[in-house]
Amino acid sequence: MQPILKIDLTSGKTEEFSIPKEWEQDFLGGASLAARILYDSLTSELDAFSADAPLLFMTGPMTGTSAPTTGRFVICGKGPATGLWAESNIGGFWGPELRKAGYDGLWITGKASEPVYLWLNRSRLEVRNAAHLWGMNTYAVQEKVKEEVGEKSARVCVIGPAGEKQVLFASIMCDHGRMAGRTGLGAVMGSKNLKAIAVYGTNEIPVFDLPRYKPLRSEANRRLKEDNESKVLREVGTGGAANYSEYLGAMPVKYYSRGVFEKVDEVSGAKMAETILTGRSACQGCVIACGRVVKLPNDTMKRKGPEYETMVGFGPNLMNANLEAIVDLGELCDRYGMDTISASNTIGLAFHLYEKGLITKEDTGGIELNWGDVDAIEELVRLTGAREGIGDLLALGSRRFAARFGAEEEAVQVNGLEVAYHDPRGVSGMALSYATSPRGACHNQSDYFFVDWGHTHDQLEIEFFSRHDQAEKAGNVAKHQDWRTVFNAMVMCIFANVEPVEQVKLINAACGLDWTVADMRKAGERAWNLKRAINNRMGLTVENDKLPKALLEPFPDGGSAGFSPDLEGMLFAYYEVRGWDLETGKPTREKLLELGLDDAAKDLWR
Repeated sequence: MQPILKIDLTSGKTEEFSIPKEWEQDFLGGASLAARILYDSLTSELDAFSADAPLLFMTGPMTGTSAPTTGRFVICGKGPATGLWAESNIGGFWGPELRKAGYDGLWITGKASEPVYLWLNRSRLEVRNAAHLWGMNTYAVQEKVKEEVGEKSARVCVIGPAGEKQVLFASIMCDHGRMAGRTGLGAVMGSKNLKAIAVYGTNEIPVFDLPRYKPLRSEANRRLKEDNESKVLREVGTGGAANYSEYLGAMPVKYYSRGVFEKVDEVSGAKMAETILTGRSACQGCVIACGRVVKLPNDTMKRKGPEYETMVGFGPNLMNANLEAIVDLGELCDRYGMDTISASNTIGLAFHLYEKGLITKEDTGGIELNWGDVDAIEELVRLTGAREGIGDLLALGSRRFAARFGAEEEAVQVNGLEVAYHDPRGVSGMALSYATSPRGACHNQSDYFFVDWGHTHDQLEIEFFSRHDQAEKAGNVAKHQDWRTVFNAMVMCIFANVEPVEQVKLINAACGLDWTVADMRKAGERAWNLKRAINNRMGLTVENDKLPKALLEPFPDGGSAGFSPDLEGMLFAYYEVRGWDLETGKPTREKLLELGLDDAAKDLWR
């Protein structure tokens, strides 16, 4: 691997960090390797907004090599809303550009005395003043920085006003609306007075055995392009799942309180394709091209179309069936630099509490929160991004917002991260995915709803269970989590339906390893347990593995009517499968030693 560039914004000093060979072999790259690198830095005492807090931009060993969907990278640190391990996965072209500049990661600490941006031109780093960029939106900053550095081919990562003001779910953007959305690392970047990072490189990206790698890459891309899931994503985007999800009762409606949305046809990927879709966008080297480019009526500008999460969050979740308004609301979040899942979830909570009479017009500054009122939704987005009025409270996320009104149990979140839009009452495996995810209620650490829909993996021994089976699928969920952990190490998009045997061949050719599928699974299990150990050291216990009240109450109607997950039984089976201690929630000493995590074994079991 190439070195990581360490940057201390306080002193301005830089140094190169060479990754130990055994870490490369045990953790591969991406979020897994980032967890090993940051293991000693992430403590319970660390304030996520302090100068000591790390922010690690990390690529994978195949980033930028045009293997299937590998134009990606991750950003890792400590979550300001959760106080736990934070990682956020992002596509586009910035990660490949960083590798072409000669580095596999940027490890940023410290705090600049005034707003700055970084300009990494090949291997030369400049720290530039960004006072004139402070307050500008994410799209405008990217263009302005490219103009200032004089390199149109540069790629720029930015935060918006939300990151500057430390909205706890602020995101980091690059390219055409590609977002590291979850866990609030945009707020960490803002706390360091770091507005943007521009990179440009001309080096060849290193591959261990390129003659062996190239035909493997070509064949894997050919298969992926012809895969049925890829074709669906290319035609209708992630929003293509909306109708089926609603049919199963897995689409959250009216802040997770209903199982049916009668107007689902108005907010689907098919509706977008039929009405406002004008093109598609793709990350570097991707043959799927799931990104949507849309044009609204009477509008001259092409925009980013909403993905499933944004579509549901600002649609059915808020009882809004206006697709054009959803496009505007998603773009508004992007310009402020806010995670659309957490933003729409927290705004949904405000509507929910208003309906219950727990907040009033006096609290909202005179805004009436009637379900489906697009103007009210838009005003709350603006207030949140600017941290004004009630937006200053919404910017704290749903857990803290609800607590301010004595209603924390009403917030649909896990460990401070808002639940995504895949309801475990419709797809029960998501109950474990949310409750045990290392970063809070996350659907990308294990998008197990696909398995509940019937997408099994024989090579990984991931079998099919009914979508309402419970404890019996605990082992299946664990295997799926381990597999997705490898994806986040490579870094490969979870939409890439590439067979594990093909993945191992690519890894071996790219990295000079001699892995089997079993080795790949073990690497995933190792990193999953390391992240758990990091969280245990930061205070997480068995009490944290839970779901919000709303997700444990059955719907009276819809595709999942009458069902709610038995989380206690599922967790008992899951702990047994994982080799975790039932009393503390920690991986046992034996499990940690088995995985070669000796340091974690010493720290957790003194």
